[in-house]
Amino acid sequence: MPRALVLGGTGLVGRATALRLLGRGWQVDLVGRDPARMPAELTSAGAKFIAAERADQAQVRAALGAGADLLVDCLCFTAADARSLLPLAADSVSTVVISSRAVYVDAQGNHVNSDVPPHFATPITEAQPTLAPTTAIDHRSREGYGANKVAAEQVVLESGLPVSVLRASRMHGVGASPAREWAVVKRVLDGRTALLLARRGAGGVHTTAAANLAALIETVAHRPGTRVLNSADPDAPSALEICRTIAGHLGHEWEEVLLDDTAPAGLGSTPWDSPHPIVLDTSAATALGHRPVGTYAATIAPALDWLVDAAREGRPPSDADYFVGYFDYAAEDAFLARRRIGG
Repeated sequence: MPRALVLGGTGLVGRATALRLLGRGWQVDLVGRDPARMPAELTSAGAKFIAAERADQAQVRAALGAGADLLVDCLCFTAADARSLLPLAADSVSTVVISSRAVYVDAQGNHVNSDVPPHFATPITEAQPTLAPTTAIDHRSREGYGANKVAAEQVVLESGLPVSVLRASRMHGVGASPAREWAVVKRVLDGRTALLLARRGAGGVHTTAAANLAALIETVAHRPGTRVLNSADPDAPSALEICRTIAGHLGHEWEEVLLDDTAPAGLGSTPWDSPHPIVLDTSAATALGHRPVGTYAATIAPALDWLVDAAREGRPPSDADYFVGYFDYAAEDAFLARRRIGG
């Protein structure tokens, strides 16, 4: 029986990866700090929890033991993280490091966390230029996240070990944090009768279902190599299409108010809003044999049900800071009132 060890295994990616591999006969061990965060469904499915700190080399080394057929690191954010991973990767048949589309820059050097939004004229391939690597800025900051990811990527790719770097975009699924769909789900639960969308809902940031990322992880597990691959859903829905999918699943109807550039700034924003589409080219993954589980609409339902259940149980998403600005109902109602008066 092949064995997989997932660092940061109780989160979004670890959960999806474990479910995928367990269903295909793998032994899956999930490393985390808090056993209370171990999803019950994973324990029931046969996954094992190993308590260890990602930063404690001795603890993680003990978790790896004699080695693994697949090592997945969901917590590799810095060059230091990457260097600590290399001894473990040396004893693993295939290793996966989760990265992000945040590493890419456009022709003007703008990226998804820069003050000026990037403009990628075509779908982004793995050959697209990236930020300059850095270790001088906190990786938890807006400015430092992507650049530290690049530094981490370089360490593992230059090691010569069979490490696949997977760059994902706007991940979604059960256990996501932030659970971006909450920006729409809460509106439904609050009984809103109108949905305002900036830029007429045309903006779009490519999404990545955790289930699709897990399928790609399984693909590279069977094809060890040193590579970078984009990971995203097979479709790239607009903000309007995403909102329609969510409302449709929840059986909710509302008036769609598609705003133009004359609307007040910030009104009608969503987590998928972008002045220019940001789409990942996933042809390299497809050429390797990857077959996604499904589109955004086909994969999002479990996450929506999870959010609704959590809200009804008094456990809505705790990422309060992330959602500030998405629920300014007073500003929306004032705009709609002026719109009605104006005719």
